[in-house]
Amino acid sequence: MKNKFAIAGLQLSLSHNPKENEKKTLNWIKKAAKQGAQIICLPELYRSQYFCQKEDFSLFDLAETIPGPSTKAFQKAARENKTAIVLPIFEKRAPGIYHNTVVMIDADGAILGLYRKMHIPDDPAYYEKYYFAPGDLGFRAFETKYGKVGSLICWDQWYPEGARLTALQGASVLFYPTAIGWHPAEKERYGKAQKDSWITVQRGHAIANGVYVCSVNRIGFEQPVQEQAGIEFWGSSFICDPQGVIIAEASSNKEEIIQAEVDLTHLETVRRNWPFLRDRRIDAYGEITKRYLD
Repeated sequence: MKNKFAIAGLQLSLSHNPKENEKKTLNWIKKAAKQGAQIICLPELYRSQYFCQKEDFSLFDLAETIPGPSTKAFQKAARENKTAIVLPIFEKRAPGIYHNTVVMIDADGAILGLYRKMHIPDDPAYYEKYYFAPGDLGFRAFETKYGKVGSLICWDQWYPEGARLTALQGASVLFYPTAIGWHPAEKERYGKAQKDSWITVQRGHAIANGVYVCSVNRIGFEQPVQEQAGIEFWGSSFICDPQGVIIAEASSNKEEIIQAEVDLTHLETVRRNWPFLRDRRIDAYGEITKRYLD
């Protein structure tokens, strides 16, 4: 295992056409690989627009099996480009059982395993509980050719427990494929605070666990139902180091590759000076599994 490897995130706009999105994303994989990326992360639910803005029985048809079209295409891309790929899809597990899932593909095209989104939101225009069963595989880290990494998905990024349990398995990078944006009516009043909170909490995961964080969002305005206001996805994908320093950051409205070097020597230096994992009081945290302490 080398002490350094390069990670990248693809910040993209996505259309209604799954085949177009797949082809487009495969082209961006090639671009990132040519720039030296060794592990590449896509935005959440890359193969479609963010359909969870409404509850519609027919949209379950967007789901795909594992193996399926996406895994076949991106396993081939991984082999050809010698890159590991963090592939977020709408998984059809069985009739009536669907998940929001990451498939971790290694640089030789092998599927290392799955992570199924654990925290499922149910907010206006984010009606994910209608579509996705909660993950049942727990929090996971995967040993790729280049380094050990973990992935969580979007709403998971607000929960320190998921970041900690993934880091404790040896992940040096936490990837967060994401689809997050503003309700247009709220942007002027709450928009800055919302985005600042999103960035801050993930920088906090990097600091508290001494890991790199790569958060990959989509861009563009998506309005699948004309009667609804739609969502303006805010982009702003970023990579930060184990001190929470942002070392790569995208714009709010352009398709871009964010890329940075993961330096395991730097990671260890940070952990030696900020030994948060060493000083954890694991004997005192038993009540963390309770919903609330009355």
